[in-house]
Amino acid sequence: MNSKLSKRTKLLDQGVYLLMNQGYHATGINEIVNAVQVPKGSFYSYFDSKEEFAAQAITHYMEPFIQLLTRHLQHSQVDPLSALKNYYAELIVAVEKNGYKGGCLLGNLMGEIGDTSERCNQALKSAIERYKALQYKALLQAQKEGTVRTDRSAEIMANLLVNNWQGALLRMKIEQSVQPLQEFCDTLLNDYFVAKSNLD
Repeated sequence: MNSKLSKRTKLLDQGVYLLMNQGYHATGINEIVNAVQVPKGSFYSYFDSKEEFAAQAITHYMEPFIQLLTRHLQHSQVDPLSALKNYYAELIVAVEKNGYKGGCLLGNLMGEIGDTSERCNQALKSAIERYKALQYKALLQAQKEGTVRTDRSAEIMANLLVNNWQGALLRMKIEQSVQPLQEFCDTLLNDYFVAKSNLD
């Protein structure tokens, strides 16, 4: 990794951490560059504005989740529904280890600036769409294999996963418990989505 890329990555890593923990409006550029120990001018050589930085931080934040989900779905020994269950189970363990902090950067920023920053709104929509598309394909394949019900569209069920996970993360932060996340898995992935013949 060259030093330019490394500095940019460090800025984005720090930005994700601060945006997650204190929000967009409470996070200043000075705070970000001081934490990473780069001159303020360097920040502007990578990002045109704080808004552009936040938009790129959204994509940066989402990438590990996309990669982790992709790895689970490409596991040749595991069917798509089980892969989704395994993915969410891994996230729940990580959240518990992290002490229920942060929640999800996407959900936090949707609530704070989703309707005021067009650039961040686009980045949020794009990240969610990529994330949803992977789950949609998995559910579609699971329908073909007979493990997921076919009287509901894979599109609607993928939306349910994305939307309900965000809600469960917010509840988790309030309750300081993984119970809302476990209920998410039990209700959708272990029950509502499952083909009736597999529930008998």
